[in-house]
This record gives sequence, C-alpha cells and structure tokens, in this order.
Amino acid sequence: MKLSGKIILLAACTAVVSSALTAGVMREALTSHDDFSVAASEAATNGKDGNFYTVGLSPATTTDFTQAAESSINGVVSIKSFVTPRQRQQGYGGGFFFDPFEYFFGSPQGNRRQQPQQPQQNPEQDMEPSGLGSGVIISADGYIVTNNHVIDEAERLQVTLNDNRSFDATVIGTDPTTDIALIKIDAENLPIIPMGDSEALKVGEWVLAVGNPFGFTSTVTTGIVSAKARSIGGSTGSKPMGIESYIQTDAAVNPGNSGGALVNLNGDLVGINTAIYSQTGNYAGYSFAVPTSIVKKVVSDLRQYGAVQRAILGVTIQNLTGDLAKEKDIKAVTKGVYVVSFNEGRSSAKEAGIETGDVIIAINGAPTDNVAQLQEQVVKHRPGDKINVDLIRNNSKKTVTVTLLNPQGTTNVTKANDFTDLGCAFKKVDASTLKQLGISGGVQVVDLKAGIVREAGVRQGFIITSINDIRIQSPAEVEKIYHSLMKSDINDRIMILRGVYPTGKRGLYALDLAGE
Repeated sequence: MKLSGKIILLAACTAVVSSALTAGVMREALTSHDDFSVAASEAATNGKDGNFYTVGLSPATTTDFTQAAESSINGVVSIKSFVTPRQRQQGYGGGFFFDPFEYFFGSPQGNRRQQPQQPQQNPEQDMEPSGLGSGVIISADGYIVTNNHVIDEAERLQVTLNDNRSFDATVIGTDPTTDIALIKIDAENLPIIPMGDSEALKVGEWVLAVGNPFGFTSTVTTGIVSAKARSIGGSTGSKPMGIESYIQTDAAVNPGNSGGALVNLNGDLVGINTAIYSQTGNYAGYSFAVPTSIVKKVVSDLRQYGAVQRAILGVTIQNLTGDLAKEKDIKAVTKGVYVVSFNEGRSSAKEAGIETGDVIIAINGAPTDNVAQLQEQVVKHRPGDKINVDLIRNNSKKTVTVTLLNPQGTTNVTKANDFTDLGCAFKKVDASTLKQLGISGGVQVVDLKAGIVREAGVRQGFIITSINDIRIQSPAEVEKIYHSLMKSDINDRIMILRGVYPTGKRGLYALDLAGE
C-alpha cells in the first residue's frame, strides 16, 4: 500500500508540473507570438496519435519510437539454456546475484535466491532449463550475438524467434572478458538488426531496449543514454568484469533482457544489454550495454578465428584525478589516463617510448579521459596494429606510434580453445584396477597422439588422480577444468596432473595450456 501511495503521489506531482509548464509555454506563445498561437494550440491539444510534441517557434516535431521498435523486434530472439540436473546441483548456472551490479540472466524458476525445486527432467534430453536470455540476429544465415554468461556452461541451447519458430544453436565462440558470445542456428532469410555506430551516440539521446524480460517475449522499453564509457566494477569496490566501457541507460531492463538489443531511433544496434545496477536483481533505474564498437571487433574475431585477437598496451594505468595531478605537478590537463607501470615481459607501450608518469589523452584522435575510454579504443584493434597515442609528458604534448602486442608479448594469432588439443582421450578406471593400485578414483589416458599431453611427457595408460589438487573421478571433470582454465583471464594456464601408471609408478606432469 505504501508503494502504491508513492506512485500515485509521484504521478500527481508530475501532472501538476506538466500542467504548469504547458500553461507557461502556451501563455508565452499566445502573448508574444500571435502568428504562432493557432499552431501552438494545435500542437498542445492534438496528441492523440501517441507521439511526443514539442511546442516552439518552429513547426512541431515528433519523437516516434514505433519505426525503431518495428524494425528491430523481429531481430531479437529468446535463448533458453539446458544443463543436466547433476551439473546444476554442482553449481552450473548458479550464483545469479552479483552485489550490487548484476548480470540479468533470467531463471525459469524465478529468483535464484529461493531454494530450487525438484528438477523436472526433459525425457528426450535428460536435461532441465537453467536460464533464459536474449540474443540479436546479425546475419540472415543465422549468426546471433548474445552475452557469454547467457550461454556459459550450457549443454544445449534453444533459440526461439519472434515468429515462434525454435532451433537448436551451436556456439561459434565466446569471450568472457567482454561478456560477448556468438552462436548460430541453421536457418535462412532471417530478419537482422544492422550494426550501428555506438561512438556516434550522444548522452541524452533516445534508445530502445529490446528483449525478453521474465520470459515475456518481444518487449520494448525506452530511455536515454545516461553516460558513455562507464566502468561499473570500481563504483562500489566490486571486482571489475573484464573490459569495461559500457553505455549506461535508464531504459527498463530486467532478468531475461541479457544479451538483447540496445537500438537507436534508426533501429540500428548500438549495444548489447548486459548488466543492471540493482540490490534486488530487478530494474532499479540504470542498465549497462556493451557498445557495438567492442561487439563488432569481438564478433569479427570469433567468426574468423574462433577466438578474440586481443591487443594490449602492456601498462598499469589509473584515472588522472585532481589529487594525483597536484601530487605529480601535472598542469597541462585535468583528464586522462596516468601510466603507473609496465607489465612484466614485453610491453607495447614501453617499446614505443611511453614512460611512467605519462598521461595518455587520446588514441588515434579519440579522447581517453578515463580508463574505460582507453580500453574501448584499444580493444578495437588486433596484435600487430599500429595506433597513435597522444600523451602529456612534463606538461608538454607528445605523440608516439605504438605497435600493439597480445598478452603473450607477440603478434601471433590466438587459436580457439579446443579440448582436442590435449591430444588424447580419457576413460574411467575400472574398480579392480583402482583396488589393485590402492586409489579411490581417476581417469586413464588412452589414444595418446601428438598434443599437449604427450609433449608434457605423459605416456599411454597414465591414470590421473588429480588436476591442480582437485580429485578426478570422470572424463567430464577433466574437460570441465580445462575449459575453466581457458576461460580465465590469467596468462599462466597450467594443469598439474598427478597420478600413477598401472605398474605402480607415480607421475607428476605440468601442462602449459597458454602455448607460445
């Protein structure tokens, strides 16, 4: 009852303010501009078509959302993920709430703070739904972009179009760092949403969020661009979520909108809705979208290479603040990105002549007033690309050309993560062998061929009892650990294998998954 009262009071106050503003505008128009009085009266009264009208000295203009909504609603799909009940109980798809910034991946069972009900298994797939999200069709032959957290750990993906047709989807590639994933369905002549230019967006510009909140398909909400290049992890001291340069809007989004479209009034895609600020998991005023300046690069890499070709400057940086500028006697600028130190090993920035204490103010002419803006500019490039970096050193402007490297310090192409790169298969060890060797469980290396496992010195028949001190009971657990390591942001991806050969000889091997 209290909430209802507040809503009614807010509506009443809004009505009073609107009436006062309208009266003031009308009075000004009627007294000062006699020739315009008739047009002003018509503009103020003829709003029956649902458009917003502006009364002024020029003819009335409209803000019409219908064209953008109609052109984009068919290009947004619903994505349902499935996992086996056993995996879900072990934590797949769990941990829905992030405090206070939330990914908004809808659960078919509702709020995940509730205790899960008894799973209702799919008789055909022996799986149960684990979540609902959205996706955006970007090509007529079935490529769909969504969030990585929408499809992460799913064993089956079902895509439902706006015309109610359903398809199973395959994963083309994922990038946890930007929370973008690319999937594909086997279909043709699909409606698409064309890629727009997120860098051309202006704060205050109207945008539409299109998605499937709470499982309600084809939902459109409106808002404005509240901010650009927003970094949300550091606002409350929470861990940053990879590369952060979000479009912040006040368009209402909720669980299930994740992976949906943020479009401008032309119906062009300008962002992928990804996160909300909320203490409850539902919309509380602001939402955040990955801009298409990042999405286009990630999707292009995933289609071409199966993995993102990530370039880095190789620096530790922070925003230039007033206190920092005063401490370092920086007077030439008040905004920028301060270079604190360089990464170990090769550093693109250091090799180009950038120094500790420099303030980076632009990349290829685009301002870098903060870390988020710098990230957005760098992430658009691949290792080997050259960029022009404008910086302030000793209160003087300087420009250097940087040849970008990958996190490993080279310009080599990064391969897609593939479990077959291990070069072997695994099978569960039978009970008699376990008893003979005095071990409780493990998996045996079989069909050993050229690959990472053999290069590490492992021989045919080796029984793995633990990986990175995690006890192994089944081949599926080996694959799970592998994919978990490959999705992490760490550079040193190592699998430490402990085990025993059938002869009783024990072994310890280190598998370097990072490669060259």
